[in-house]
Amino acid sequence: MVESGGHMQLGLFGDAAASERIIKLALPDADVSYQANWLDNRQATAFAARLKTELQWQQDTIKLFGKLVKIPRLQAWYGDPEAQYQYSGLTMTPLPWHPLLSQLKQRLEHHCDCRFNSVLANWYRDGNDSMGMHSDDEPELGATPVIASLTLGQARPFAFVHKASKVRTTHTLEHGSLLVMQGETQRNYRHGINKTSRPVDDRINLTFRYVYPA
Repeated sequence: MVESGGHMQLGLFGDAAASERIIKLALPDADVSYQANWLDNRQATAFAARLKTELQWQQDTIKLFGKLVKIPRLQAWYGDPEAQYQYSGLTMTPLPWHPLLSQLKQRLEHHCDCRFNSVLANWYRDGNDSMGMHSDDEPELGATPVIASLTLGQARPFAFVHKASKVRTTHTLEHGSLLVMQGETQRNYRHGINKTSRPVDDRINLTFRYVYPA
């Protein structure tokens, strides 16, 4: 296993929320940056508490190896009306923007210098909840999508596997942190969150993206 401790330092975000340096993860054939404290602890904790009670969470069913199975987490899809998204046989029609998600979207658009029209919210309730290895490479995301991933709650290891070399790299996503995947990342890597037998608290992950209309 290759750990992503080897990274080079970049500059500071030009944003009042930014107090930690951005690091560029040492992933060949990818463009992934990470900031440990994009939201401070107080903000991140308050946002997580609101989202747990205010979002319309559900446990969806997807098709896996020809069988219908419940996904091991809760999720909710918000966005512009045209941002319909499909994966694993599941068609997701966006709910209207929640005010807090809309505010975060605007800050991230300024921060990333790109446009987002949707967000997938995932709630990992404990160590039994997970995200299988996958790439965000559906046609409606475009050839080189920008995915901005915000973590609220329990820090969990996030795994990358290079599709050609099979080299595995992990990086722990901390409370209030921002991970941005762009460029050729989805073309060359799969990523996911493993289950763990350790007792862990819950975690909310928000992945902002742009979905092109069909």
